[in-house]
Amino acid sequence: MSPFPNLVRGASPNGEDRYFLGDSLVDRYLEFVAGRVRTNTLRAVAFDLKTFFTVVDKNPTDVVAADIFDFLAHQRGDRRVVRLIDGESGLAARTIARRLSSVSGFYSYVIARDDTPLRANPVPRGLSTRRRGGRSTLAPLVRVPRTLPQILSPGEVDGLVGALRTHRDRAMVFAMVLGGLRRCEVLGLRLADIQVAERSLFIAEGKGGHQRIVPISNAFFTSVGDYLRLERPGGAPTDRVFVALKGPSRGHGLTAEGVDVIMRGARQRAGLERATCHQLRHTCLTRLREAGMALEAVQAQAGHVSIESTRVYLHLTNDWLAIEYRCAADLIDAGHADELLALEAINA
Repeated sequence: MSPFPNLVRGASPNGEDRYFLGDSLVDRYLEFVAGRVRTNTLRAVAFDLKTFFTVVDKNPTDVVAADIFDFLAHQRGDRRVVRLIDGESGLAARTIARRLSSVSGFYSYVIARDDTPLRANPVPRGLSTRRRGGRSTLAPLVRVPRTLPQILSPGEVDGLVGALRTHRDRAMVFAMVLGGLRRCEVLGLRLADIQVAERSLFIAEGKGGHQRIVPISNAFFTSVGDYLRLERPGGAPTDRVFVALKGPSRGHGLTAEGVDVIMRGARQRAGLERATCHQLRHTCLTRLREAGMALEAVQAQAGHVSIESTRVYLHLTNDWLAIEYRCAADLIDAGHADELLALEAINA
């Protein structure tokens, strides 16, 4: 067995990715997680646990709450050096919170097994605080700010699309910027999921296992049709829509790393500092909302379980808040004018 924690990538009997850290309890947890989440999430959990046990050099069952706070301090880094963008040091709060969640999930699993001396999750749920009225509440260990996601301008999108070299790459970008698909949803598309007659896509592997059907622009179908006709290798051993076009993986499903390489190259050729897959998705959903699409419809297009996740697109739109403010201000002004007229009539 390799030293712990040493992250090793393996494969299940059916070829799915598996990760091992060298501790039997942690490895059994990763096997458990593998049956519940996508590969990207599994990889993130494995890396988070590796990071934690590298910093907290203890047997997993010997970890106590004090170790969690030491880990937090380590992840926050030197507090004398902060980022200008958010005034924080070390890793982003969102990353630290995710790592804590991964660690907490592991210990919840250990406690549920009930075959170790551990009886309480060492990751505190929060810090107890007392508010007015004597009520006690829990403050989170890490406060994650709600930040607005970045979107691309029409010129940046045009520049990115123009820098793509294949019909396949354009079809993938169109799926994100015109359909609002996540990267994993694009890679999960199968040939049968392209519903040409309905001009829509069937998302069989959405986040959380949720399925949906989303309409998408003709530009996507034009690009994906050119790709399937001119570029996709014949006799490919997979029914995934998007496959590698060259190299030893030719004809096999494209990976997330492969998409990132494509996006990085296109950004460089277009001279763009930013243009990620998730920014393309945010751009699509923002533009739909700007065009007047109902928030509930944007929620369905995005595949959000909660509409609270969709509300951010209200504030991302350029004119929505200004228009709403002007309408409200006009009503207030009109009300004041009516009051003045009424007072004048009384005094006349």
